[in-house]
Amino acid sequence: MTNDYLQSSLKQFEYYKMLGEKTFAQVSDEALFWQYNEESNSIATIVKHLWGNMLSRWTDFLTSDGEKEWRKREEEFENDTTTRKEMMDKWNEGWACLFNALNSLTDNDLDKIIYIRNMGHSITEAINRQLAHYPYHVGQIVFIGKMASENTWNSLSIPRGKSKEYNAEKFAKPKHKEHFTNEFLKNEKE
Repeated sequence: MTNDYLQSSLKQFEYYKMLGEKTFAQVSDEALFWQYNEESNSIATIVKHLWGNMLSRWTDFLTSDGEKEWRKREEEFENDTTTRKEMMDKWNEGWACLFNALNSLTDNDLDKIIYIRNMGHSITEAINRQLAHYPYHVGQIVFIGKMASENTWNSLSIPRGKSKEYNAEKFAKPKHKEHFTNEFLKNEKE
């Protein structure tokens, strides 16, 4: 296992963070707090849960259990976030904690074992666990956002009816090694 894994993981996390942010940009403030029913979560509640999970998992990542004693998981599902700014502050704080932890890792750390609820995980397993969990919730955010924006939604991937053009552009280039998120993340940074 080399730093390629760590760099790839970082890019994947950056990609899903970007998808969430592109969704937030397309929905009204009201839509951020809308719940389909009592059992469903609003976008803001999902963000609050991600925030709580990220702070718990990534704070002192190598030295303490990923389920912190101070975490109040049940409260993460209370729909009590009231402003876009409050939601975005949680979103940014959670991601900053994650990126700080990942950016501090080296190849030497990959052999270490960390614990989540007293269950041992290799560093790779712990990262993969979160790479499955966060996109699951970002997908929910995108789905809610897409429903809330109705006919004004701008696709976050290959738009309908454009697959042929997209593939033609890709196959017109010579074979090369590149992370698939580069084109999406590059457009964000421009």
